[in-house]
Amino acid sequence: MTDGDAPGSKTKPSRRRFLTGAGALSGAALTGGAAVAGNPKNLPPNVPDWTRQLGDGVAVRPYGKPSQYEAHVVRRDVAWLTASPQSSVSFTPLHELDGIITPNGLCFERHHGGIAEIDPENYRLIVHGLVEKPLIFTLADLKRLPRVNRIHFLECAANSGMEWKGAQLNGCQYTHGMVHCVEYTGVPLRVLLAEAGVKPNAKWLLAEGADAAAMTRSVPLAKALDDCLVAYRQNGEMLRPEQGYPARLVVPGWQGNMWVKWLRRLKLGDAPWFAREETSKYTDLMPDGKARQFTFVMDAKSVITSPSPQAPVRSKGFTVISGLAWSGRGKVTRVDVSLDPGFPGCGGDRGQDGSGVIAQMAPGSAQQDQPRGRPHIHHSPAEVGCASSSGSGKRCKSPPCIPIVDFKPS
Repeated sequence: MTDGDAPGSKTKPSRRRFLTGAGALSGAALTGGAAVAGNPKNLPPNVPDWTRQLGDGVAVRPYGKPSQYEAHVVRRDVAWLTASPQSSVSFTPLHELDGIITPNGLCFERHHGGIAEIDPENYRLIVHGLVEKPLIFTLADLKRLPRVNRIHFLECAANSGMEWKGAQLNGCQYTHGMVHCVEYTGVPLRVLLAEAGVKPNAKWLLAEGADAAAMTRSVPLAKALDDCLVAYRQNGEMLRPEQGYPARLVVPGWQGNMWVKWLRRLKLGDAPWFAREETSKYTDLMPDGKARQFTFVMDAKSVITSPSPQAPVRSKGFTVISGLAWSGRGKVTRVDVSLDPGFPGCGGDRGQDGSGVIAQMAPGSAQQDQPRGRPHIHHSPAEVGCASSSGSGKRCKSPPCIPIVDFKPS
């Protein structure tokens, strides 16, 4: 051990030191230094059961599914949260995922009238109102038009609302799980509007869904002509029914309720329609009793997904801190990770405001130049436990703290 590795040392943790430590832990396990769970007959040096027999053939699973041992990784709902499951939400298991792309089967759901099951042969998208030429598009028509592929996050306007009056459920799946990030394939909305010909006095667009709630929102024409899509694919495959099959509106960086699913109608007008979902719902009640309307943009937000209540630290040594940060206003340029000052006895470098900032993480090579509506993710190794504020190197006995003093990823 070098002087820089001594307890209480302020030498910056390095990737080499992290990997060396990991190797040492592996060596201890091989020599029997740690208890190992599992069926002994399937552990080295024995030949495990799955090596002794042939597995399923290629045609047994025509559509791939996760391993049976990952059956716990699912969306979850909260029965008491809403009056009915048809107008409710299920949550993305953020703590079980890595990277920024959410698998299609784990993307959170938010419905207002249940899932619409639409026969694509009967699907039609109407474009009318203040246009030169009203049009009706089939799904086949949409697929023949110029397409783009874009990665965007989608977040419910109520995400993190579980914490507005103090955490009601213990886990980031419930506090922040009304968000997902996927690659959408579809037609830029401006292409459809150009085909119809927008009249000069048009200023707004009404988007209406074909679900039982006829979900309806007003969208400023400037946004519609900027970066909106009519999407029909998600992560390469056709949209799932719960995500709006066969086509939905994509409104990057804005409230999820505006991303109208099962998109049926687009109407151009000279003013917003003040529909139910933008008057009695999705408004911001202010202290004076008035409500703000049309607060479209989803502001910056972040969450540590692991360690977290659903993904706790289970052993001493090095672990990985994972988290997400996203913003509807532009790219995330830096993520600061700090200790919770509410936990006494936790050390770490203190910022000028006493916030206890312990890491300032700038996007690396994989996180450069995110456009609006793109997320940022960071993973970093850290040693479990924290040095006491006295700098003695003793481990504090307060709730688990995961510091990375002065750590900056290479």
